[in-house]
Amino acid sequence: MKAHEYVGYDGIGLAQLIARGQVQVSDVARAARAAIRDTNPAVNAVVEDWYDEVSSTADRASPLYGVPFLIKDLAITMAGRKNELGSKLAEGMVAEADSTLMTRFRDAGLVTLGRTTTPEFAISTTTEARSVGPSRNPWNTDYNCGGSSGGAGAAVAAGMVPLAHATDGGGSIRVPAAVNGVFGLKPTRGRVSNGPALDEVWSGLVSQLGVSRTVRDSAAMLDIASTLAVGEPYYTARPQEGFLASAGRDPGPLKIGLMIDPPNGARTGPVVAAAVNGTAKLLEGLGHEVEPVGFDAGVSWEAFVHANAQFWTLNTAAWVEYIAAITGRPIDEAFLEKVTLATHKYGMAVSGMDVLGALATRNTVARALGGYFRKYDVLMTPTMPELPLKVGEYNTVQDDVDGLGWVSHVFTQSPFTALANLAGVPSMSVPSGFDTATGLPIGAMFSARFGNDGTLFSLAGQIERAAPWSGRVPPVWAGK
Repeated sequence: MKAHEYVGYDGIGLAQLIARGQVQVSDVARAARAAIRDTNPAVNAVVEDWYDEVSSTADRASPLYGVPFLIKDLAITMAGRKNELGSKLAEGMVAEADSTLMTRFRDAGLVTLGRTTTPEFAISTTTEARSVGPSRNPWNTDYNCGGSSGGAGAAVAAGMVPLAHATDGGGSIRVPAAVNGVFGLKPTRGRVSNGPALDEVWSGLVSQLGVSRTVRDSAAMLDIASTLAVGEPYYTARPQEGFLASAGRDPGPLKIGLMIDPPNGARTGPVVAAAVNGTAKLLEGLGHEVEPVGFDAGVSWEAFVHANAQFWTLNTAAWVEYIAAITGRPIDEAFLEKVTLATHKYGMAVSGMDVLGALATRNTVARALGGYFRKYDVLMTPTMPELPLKVGEYNTVQDDVDGLGWVSHVFTQSPFTALANLAGVPSMSVPSGFDTATGLPIGAMFSARFGNDGTLFSLAGQIERAAPWSGRVPPVWAGK
């Protein structure tokens, strides 16, 4: 299989070729490894690649059997493979066992070929870790590729693999999806296991799934991932209809609330606003009712950021302490970036009362959003209020902020996304257009009530059929 043939298929398309005997799993994996080799030097999205084979326990009937895949260098673990969290502190760490989600991916026949880049400890929406260097946007390599799953977004956009694992604690699936022109959905809290070693990640803010070039690949991925594991502390039951089936049917007329400007009082840039308004007009043409709304989260923007900062910094501090203990390395600038040290310092001072206050804020916000969904089926916003910054610009504040200040900076860059994390609801980014000056993609974000991931997949599939995006490819593209 040649590269130009390989990139012409999404994951399900490749699996269908394999099922019909038109290609072998090894042929597809070889094409994927060539795609990684040819494009990764330009974007630095894959921190380590390897050759892997389909698991002997895999279900050959899986819609993703034999499909090349990449995992993020964080949260998920693969037995015998490094798990370095984008940090020199964790350099050389090797996972002893598969995490539950990794087992699900293996059982589905996904062929994992390497690890994608992440910012150190995933506390950013740009992927520019000191340990491995910045990852770049395949549409314009002067610009960042988002974060914290930036490597996954760039790898999928560049055609290295049709889909890749990703995590999202404040926008880390949806931001890279938006700025790399691919699809990404953050599932409902409790839909995908973080076990067995982890309970709730970042106090329930983080969900795991991935990014893909087509809606159906992400839907199939969630069908695979959302199965009950023994001892799960929280579990959101699967709907009767599978997510892949949902992606193939129209959602029916929906009432959609449209919020163009972010909740922090800033204004969305005109290029982004025009693209998202264009998608809103497309939705109206498809029979949906779209009306402008304002959303009151029940707390001030400052209180919202503060609550998230308690979760982000406390959990990061605990993570840093744990890794330092098992590696025997000091918590200092030799092994950690300045902003991680600032986040660690702030998190070590967070008290139990601070956490209870943050949980109270989470409750207020979740119930406010739940009330909103009594009137609207979907909340629509830009994924990002502006285009991504150039590589190197995002991190210029690192010397000047403490942990709270860093979280505030991150939320200024991506003020729409974290609402869904705090409330635990499903949220997705769908390609919505391009900026002609830079060539960079723009994403529209849609969130739904708790458990309604299927509604989002149906809506995304409908948008994809009405305004396909996969035919347009970036300058850094494996098929070239």
